[in-house]
Amino acid sequence: MDFLNEEQIAWRDTVARVMEREVGCEYVRRCDMERQYPYEAYEKIARLGWLRLLIPEEQGGDGGTIFDYALMCEGLARYGFDFATAFMVSTFTAMNIVKYGSPAQREQYLPRFMRGDIRFSISISEPSAGSDAANTCTRAEISGDAWLIRGQKLWCSGAAANNTVIAMLVRTDKDARKHHGLSVLLVPNDSPGLDIRRLPTLARRATGTTEIFADDARVPAGNLLGEAGMGWEIITDHLELERIAVSAAYVGNAQQAVSDALRYAQERVQFDRPIFEFQVIRHLIADMQTAVDAARLLVYRAASMASQGLSCSREVSMAKLFASETLQTVTRQGMQILGGHSMLPEADMERYFREGMQSTIGGGTSQIQRTIIAKSLRL
Repeated sequence: MDFLNEEQIAWRDTVARVMEREVGCEYVRRCDMERQYPYEAYEKIARLGWLRLLIPEEQGGDGGTIFDYALMCEGLARYGFDFATAFMVSTFTAMNIVKYGSPAQREQYLPRFMRGDIRFSISISEPSAGSDAANTCTRAEISGDAWLIRGQKLWCSGAAANNTVIAMLVRTDKDARKHHGLSVLLVPNDSPGLDIRRLPTLARRATGTTEIFADDARVPAGNLLGEAGMGWEIITDHLELERIAVSAAYVGNAQQAVSDALRYAQERVQFDRPIFEFQVIRHLIADMQTAVDAARLLVYRAASMASQGLSCSREVSMAKLFASETLQTVTRQGMQILGGHSMLPEADMERYFREGMQSTIGGGTSQIQRTIIAKSLRL
C-alpha cells in the first residue's frame, strides 16, 4: 500500500529522477572522496527552485508542507546522507528566519537564500555543550551598534561553505538561569574575528563539519534573531524540523544501501550460483528491507503530523531513533554482503556505512531520543 497521493508520488519521482540523471552517484562519491562541498549540485537544485519549497508564499516561496520537504530529503539522500545535508541544513535553518526573523531580516536573507546566493548553517554544540545544549558558554555582548562574540562552537555542518550565514546559539545573559540567558545571532561566516576550521571527520566529508573560534567576532545589533533570551525556544523548535529532515534522509540512504546489496547478491556468483540463492543472504536482505519500510512509515507519520500542526515530539524522536539505527544496521549488513568489495569507495557501501555511524549521534543521539520518548510515556 502506498500512502502517498498522486501529487506526492509525482514529487517523489521527480526528486529521484533528478538525483539519477542530473546529479548521479559518481558525483556524490567524488565530493566525498575529495572532501569537496557540492557547489555544482547546489546551484542545480537552486535553479530548480527547490530551496523555495518550505518558504511561505507571502514571503516569496512555494508554501510546501513539511511532508513535501521530507520526501525531498529522502530523495536527495539516495546516494549519501552527507550530500543531502547541504540542502537540509540550509533549509531548516532558513525556517528559523521565517518564524522568528524581523521583516528586515526576512527581506535581507530569504530572497538570496531561495536564489541560492547564500546558504545557512546552524551552530548549537560546543566542547562542553553537546547533548546538554543549554550549557552554552559562548558569550555575546552588545557594544554600541554591534554584538561581540567570544567562545568556541563545534560540529557546525556546512559552516565553511562559501557565502554562509550561521545561526549561532550564544549566551547573552550570564546571570539568567541556564535555559533563559540564550539567544540566536545571525553570523556571516566571513565576519571579522571568526576562525572556522573544517574537521577531518569519518563522515560528513563533503558538506563538512567545523569548529569555530570567535575572538570578539562582530555582527550588527540587528542580527539578533527574535528577542534576547529566546534562544532556547528557537533551538528546540528548530530541532523538530531538523530531526524530521534527517530521519527522511536516513531512510533514503538506507533504501539505496539495501538496493545495492540486493543487486550485488544477485550478480555475485559463488559455489556456482548467485549468493542471493543462499538462504542466509536472502533472509538478511529481507530483514533489511523490512526495517527500512518500517522506518519510512515512522518518518511519514511524524512528517504528516507536523504538516498538520499537531504536537509530535514523541513521534519525531521515534522516527529519528529508528531511522538512524536502521541506516547504521543495514549499511553494516551491506558491508558484510559485499565482502571485500565493500571496502572500496567505488562500491559506495563504505560511504553509506560511515554516514550510518554518524547518524545515531548528530541531530540528537539515540540516547537523547529514547529519553524524550520515555518522558512522553509518563502518566
